[in-house]
Amino acid sequence: MQKKLLSGLFWVLLANLIVKPFWMLGIEVGVQNTVGTEMYGFYYAIFSFTYIFNILLDLGVTNFNTRNIAQHPQLIGKHLSGILGIKIVLLGLYLMVTFGVGLLMGYGSEEFRLLGLLTLCQFLNSLILYLRSNFEGLLLFRWDSLFSVLDRVLMIVICGCMLWSPLRERFNIYWFVYAQLAAYSITAVLALAVIGNKAHLKRIRFDRRFLLVILRKSAPFALLVLLMAAYGHIDSIILRPLAGDGQAGIFAGAFRILDALSMIAYLVSVPLLPVYSRLCKNGDRQQIANATSTVFWPMMGGAIVAALGCSLCAEPLMTLLYHENGITYAPAFRVVIFGIIPIGITYIFGTLLTAGGYLKHLNRFAAISLGLNIAVNLLLIPRYGALGSAWASLTAQCFMAVAQLALAIRLFRLPPNTFRLPQMSDIKQIIKIIKTNNDTL
Repeated sequence: MQKKLLSGLFWVLLANLIVKPFWMLGIEVGVQNTVGTEMYGFYYAIFSFTYIFNILLDLGVTNFNTRNIAQHPQLIGKHLSGILGIKIVLLGLYLMVTFGVGLLMGYGSEEFRLLGLLTLCQFLNSLILYLRSNFEGLLLFRWDSLFSVLDRVLMIVICGCMLWSPLRERFNIYWFVYAQLAAYSITAVLALAVIGNKAHLKRIRFDRRFLLVILRKSAPFALLVLLMAAYGHIDSIILRPLAGDGQAGIFAGAFRILDALSMIAYLVSVPLLPVYSRLCKNGDRQQIANATSTVFWPMMGGAIVAALGCSLCAEPLMTLLYHENGITYAPAFRVVIFGIIPIGITYIFGTLLTAGGYLKHLNRFAAISLGLNIAVNLLLIPRYGALGSAWASLTAQCFMAVAQLALAIRLFRLPPNTFRLPQMSDIKQIIKIIKTNNDTL
């Protein structure tokens, strides 16, 4: 069991670190350079809009399912058929909300055309994440690692064939969306076929009582995900009507490297939740401090070096990625890249507070961060455009990080030596906890 767990974690991390940075910095950059900053800004604003409401497609069901199937694998068949029915119901809710809010925002036919395609992409992506949660719950980590990157691999192949061929001259943003739709569809069908075979799935069922029970248990997680998605992606939605597609495109380009670095920070934090969960259950504050010390300085050291290095090299780096338009991205990039520091803090102490069950506090912080982000955006965008959104994003991230850090220190009574450099004994203790924590996973 221990060997299987560590091997599975290794393959998931390796697959994502190889494929996803290439997708972000290769394909997405190539698409933006091909279609132009304004058209990509138009796409990114609609994408961010659909992403914020993405939680309506899940409502915390995926996180609940991972834990539940790990503890009760014999329920896989019953829950798979029931939750697939829930997913279809949630798709209807998602479509009503996104198109309804789109009408209120004054979207026209072109916005609704792109919105319709991207809502389908979001549904398929959410379905893939749910199907993967079954592999994780059954400890089928190699299947999980395959389906965690298969959609991106397919997109890289499809988009690569269009971007690096004579078709490049006719390439437009809708081709990019169609490529995503095709890749998500293929991945979802294959994942459903594999897990459906293992669970002996015969039909999808709709059970109102089952729906209410599942959603009630997952509601606190759903609210947190919704609020964090909102304050993390609201910028381009506000930026586009106030400053235009061009400024939204500049912000998207500046934000992309931060997004890639954040993914690495997330992958580093993956083992933290089960470790913190076990330590919180045991109530061992010193071991919590040791675990935090083990990840704090490696995370912070890497984040500080990356932020300073990228900020100092902003103009050549942006010019390398976006060619002749690169210099226009540099001012916003210099600011937004420092978000990797508070994001790293959030991954550490937000995970600790989640493991401790302090979701009400986290939801309150996320709501304040969202309000702060909106207020600073409205204040700065009319004068500074994308640069104003960069400052708004950084302000919200810093508030969230400081609030979580302060609360964690108070609730868990973390001693000053929590923030010392880690010792070898701390690292050995964390490895031991990961190996023996099969009940949590």
